[in-house]
Amino acid sequence: MAHIATIRLIVIIAAIAALELACRTGLIDHRIIVPPSEMAATLIRILASGTITGDIARTLGMIAIAALVSIVLGFALGLLVHATPRVRQALDPLFATYYAVPIFIFYPVLIVIFGLSVMPIVLMGVATAIVAMVISTLNGLDRVPQVLSKVARVHRMGRTATALLLKLPAAAPHLFTGVKLAVSYAFIGVIASEFILAPAGLGRVISDAYTDFNNRQMYALMLLLIIVATMVNMLLHVLDQRWAERRGIAKA
Repeated sequence: MAHIATIRLIVIIAAIAALELACRTGLIDHRIIVPPSEMAATLIRILASGTITGDIARTLGMIAIAALVSIVLGFALGLLVHATPRVRQALDPLFATYYAVPIFIFYPVLIVIFGLSVMPIVLMGVATAIVAMVISTLNGLDRVPQVLSKVARVHRMGRTATALLLKLPAAAPHLFTGVKLAVSYAFIGVIASEFILAPAGLGRVISDAYTDFNNRQMYALMLLLIIVATMVNMLLHVLDQRWAERRGIAKA
């Protein structure tokens, strides 16, 4: 595991160094992309000034809410759909084509209903993320070995005990995949919504910097989002690995 992490770190450092070199030597126009070192320096100055602390808190808070709602509600809906085969048969085509539909076409409708508040942005984040959790829940429940039901009957276990002690742990890898996807899609849904009409938030600040040709601030805030998203995904990856180790499964 250690050598895999080392290889990943080397690849990331090499990519950053190559971009830095390309920007410094003029291979990439400074007006297009600023060097990573300047992105980092600008980000430090912005964070130290505290001018966008409120925007950061607003955006990350909405992402957390959207992800949490998507995970909980998506899991519940997945259980419900899995328990009703006819409903699942009717909804399977929708699940298969859901992400082929541009979800952001509904954003103006949400603005009309809820106004320029946080609600349309959170709902867009939920709409973007929830189906990934539903599908992962269905996949996990589909792959629960039938022998577990027989084991439960032999030991005279009730439905609740069977679900919590046997079926849920067996479906856990797929459920955790749904959690990771839901978090990633919540980031995408919230940030993209802020780009459109939000009055505040990191997406709005990045959009304004782009409009004002303020490349340093734009790339610095993009770097911040990349760092936060990477840290969250690394944390989820570590938790997933530890869970796999407890189940006796080696994961790369």
